[in-house]
Amino acid sequence: MAARSFTILASLLAVASAAPAPCKPPVYTLPLTGTGTELPAVPAGLSLLKIAVGHGIQNYTCASTTASTVATGALAVLYDITSLYPGTVKTGLSAAAFSAIPGKVLYGQDIPLNLQTAGAASPGSAATPNVLAEADYGAVIADPFLAAASLALPGVLPSPAPFLGHHYFDANGVPTFDLPAAQLFGVVGKTGDVKAPTTADPGILSSGAVDWLQLSASSNGLSKGIQLVYRVITAGGASQTCSEVNAAGGSVPYAAFYWFFG
Repeated sequence: MAARSFTILASLLAVASAAPAPCKPPVYTLPLTGTGTELPAVPAGLSLLKIAVGHGIQNYTCASTTASTVATGALAVLYDITSLYPGTVKTGLSAAAFSAIPGKVLYGQDIPLNLQTAGAASPGSAATPNVLAEADYGAVIADPFLAAASLALPGVLPSPAPFLGHHYFDANGVPTFDLPAAQLFGVVGKTGDVKAPTTADPGILSSGAVDWLQLSASSNGLSKGIQLVYRVITAGGASQTCSEVNAAGGSVPYAAFYWFFG
């Protein structure tokens, strides 16, 4: 009887050892600029909620042709790319392909906003961008967002990235993230700011990539689930000089990754 029990146990162990190992989740590592100056680290106790790619415009004003541009907010549509993170079984991309997404989105998708100038939404291509004046990229403020839709980029994304939500600045000029697809909401303020690497995509206007940011939830209690946001791997979005835009200011197309923690 003992010999029979030993045989059964050995058979079970053999089957267990032959079974495939359980799939391990990827190790999520926040991107670094590599410049020696980095954003503050994610505090202990927070967990990753979502990784999104955002596509839209950064807005600016100028007081005069000799003044410095003043940032006045942003409008962007966000898409869920969490499942594409390198190391994710079946859907994960290579590290290089994943990091290239913002630049590919900038030229591979029309700006997903209701713009004031017809034709401005089309980016052209990286080789021949549809370069217009900053004033042409302004959104219709009363109704800036188009109907929700997924992001399809064949050859870049293995499948369409689901719509996640919107990024905008509220009536008080406060950065806001409304992510109904994940039941998340964030009202945030800047707590970290570093320059994008010199290798970052300068964007359609060749004006440069906007800074990388850390944004923390405000203490007003309006945020739901979101405690911390990082804007990283930016492409485009930096303003031209006031002399270049004739003191009018305007909007600049951009794309970026947003990492949400809670």
